[in-house]
Amino acid sequence: MKSLTTKTGLLLLAACSLISACSDHNANAQTEAGNGKVKNVILMIGDGMGVQQIGMLEEYAQRAPNSSYNAKGNETGLQKFAKAGHLGLSLTAPMGADGNLVTDSACSASQLASGVAAGSEMIGLDHQGNAVETILEKAKKMGKATGLISDTRITHATPAAFAAHQPHRSYEAEIAVELIESGNVDVLLSGGARYFVPSDIKSNTQAREALKVLGAGEHLYKKSKRKDNRNLITEAQDKYGFALAFDKTQLAAAQTQTKNPQVSNKLLGLFANSLMDDGIMYSACKKTNTCTQPSLKEMTIKALDILSQDPDGFFLMIEGGQIDWAGHINDAGWLLHELIKFDEAITAVYDWVKDRNDTLVVITADHETGGFGFSYTRKDLPASKTLTGKGMQGRDYRPDYNFASISNLDKLHAQTASYYTMMSEVNSDWDFSNTNGAQWAKVINAHVHKDFQLTEQQAQPITKREPNEYYEAKHKYLSAKTFPVINDFKEFYVYGDDLHGNLIARALAAEQNVIWGTGTHTASPVAVYAFGPKEISSQFSTLQRHVDVSKKMMDAFIVQ
Repeated sequence: MKSLTTKTGLLLLAACSLISACSDHNANAQTEAGNGKVKNVILMIGDGMGVQQIGMLEEYAQRAPNSSYNAKGNETGLQKFAKAGHLGLSLTAPMGADGNLVTDSACSASQLASGVAAGSEMIGLDHQGNAVETILEKAKKMGKATGLISDTRITHATPAAFAAHQPHRSYEAEIAVELIESGNVDVLLSGGARYFVPSDIKSNTQAREALKVLGAGEHLYKKSKRKDNRNLITEAQDKYGFALAFDKTQLAAAQTQTKNPQVSNKLLGLFANSLMDDGIMYSACKKTNTCTQPSLKEMTIKALDILSQDPDGFFLMIEGGQIDWAGHINDAGWLLHELIKFDEAITAVYDWVKDRNDTLVVITADHETGGFGFSYTRKDLPASKTLTGKGMQGRDYRPDYNFASISNLDKLHAQTASYYTMMSEVNSDWDFSNTNGAQWAKVINAHVHKDFQLTEQQAQPITKREPNEYYEAKHKYLSAKTFPVINDFKEFYVYGDDLHGNLIARALAAEQNVIWGTGTHTASPVAVYAFGPKEISSQFSTLQRHVDVSKKMMDAFIVQ
C-alpha cells in the first residue's frame, strides 16, 4: 500500500482525530475477502498509554540527543502507522447503567473485546453480569486462529477479557482454567505461571520434576496462587495439545503448524512466575545480549508466524501492559522504557503488515494512567543569552520560566531501575516503617541520572506515614492501618505501600519537569491508530467509544 504523511504532527493528535481523514493510503487497496472485509485483525493495546505518553515517546524518538531511535531514522512504529493509516480518538468510560466516568483495564478490555457495555472490574461480562461473546470467540467460531500476548500475566485483566468470563478480574486462577479448557485460544504468550501450577508446588516433588522435565526453570514455579492441586501446564500439553515454551530459546524453537493434525497447532508460553521483566530490565539485557525472556517483539513475531499459517485468517491481541504499571507508580523513566518496548512490537507488526491488503491493525489504549505530563516551572530559570536575529532589537533572550530541556529525555532513559526495584533495595520485605531519608536517597541516587540526585532532606518525605482514614477491613489495599503520606489529592493514591514509589516521583519531579495527577486512571480520551483497507480504517478517524472500536473490528471480518 502507498503511504502518505499525516497532515498534522502527533502533538496535534486531538485536533487531527476530529477531522474526517488525518491521513490516507492507496484508495484502490482491496482486501482478499473483498466487500469491505479482511482476513486478519490485530489489536494492540498500550495499557495506560494516553496521548501524553505517546507524546513523550515521539519527543524522545525524534529529538532526544542520544535517542535509541537515531540509527532508525527517528521514526517510531506508531508514527509509521500514523503515516500509513488513520488516526482517531476513543472515550474509554464504562458504558453500563452505573454511569461511571473512569474505567479499569478489565471493563475497558471487555468493551473492546465485545462491543457491549461492561461494568468496572468485570471480565467478559456485560454491565448486568451476563457473559458476552468476544471478538476472539467470534473469530474462533469462524474457523480462524487466535492469540493473546502480554508482558504482564496472561491471566491479567486485559488478555483475560478476550477469552474468559468472570465476575471479577481477581479470579485469575479461574481465568487460567478457562484459557486452557475453552479451546478458543491457540497461542498464549506471557507471564503468570503461578496461576497454572498446583497449590502445593513447593512440596510436590512429582509436580516439580514434571515441570523440570518440560524445561521450566525453578523460578517459574517458585510460588502458586491456585487453591487446588491442578497442574494446568501439564494438562495443557497432555489434554489440550499445547506445545510449551518457558524461555526465549524455547519460544524460538517451538514448532507449531496450524491445521496439521501431525503437529500441535497450539502454543502456551509462560515466561515468568508473575510479571515479565520490566522495560528497564529488558533494555539492559538487550544491550548485553543476555535476555532469557522473550521480548514483546519476539513474542509478537512468533505469534504472527504461527497464526498466519491458518488459511482462514486470525485474530491476535498484543498488550504492552507495563506502561500502566509505570503510570500507577508515577515512574517516568520506567514509563519511557515501556513505551519503547511496546513500540518495538508495533514496528514488528508494521513490517509484517505494510505490504498486505488482507489485515486490519488497530492500536489503542484501554485508558490513560497517572495524569502524566511535562510542565514548565519556576525552578532553574534559564540564563539570558544573545540571539542574532534582527527582531530581538538588541535585547537579550530570556524566557520567564524553565520550559524543560530536551536533554531531560535522555536523562530519564538513563534510569537503571524502576521505582519498584528501588523500593525492594531499600527493604526486600517491603517494611518501610523504620526507613530514613538517607536510605532512600542512597538507593535512588544509584539508579537515576546524576542531575536528578536527591539529598537526604529531599528524600525524607518518602518515609512519612499516617493513619489510613479510609480503612476498609479485608480490602486488598485499604485494610492497611497506615498509608504513606500524600499531601494533596491523597484519595487518588490507593495502593498502600506502593505509594512510596509515587513519593519518589514527587521528590524527583522538579528536576525532571514531570508532573502526575493521580496514582490511578483518568478519563482522558485515548488515541486510535487504524491501518488496513481505506474503507475500513477510515471509519476509525473520528471521536468514538471503545464499544464502537470493537464493533468496527468485528464488522471488518465477521458477516453479521
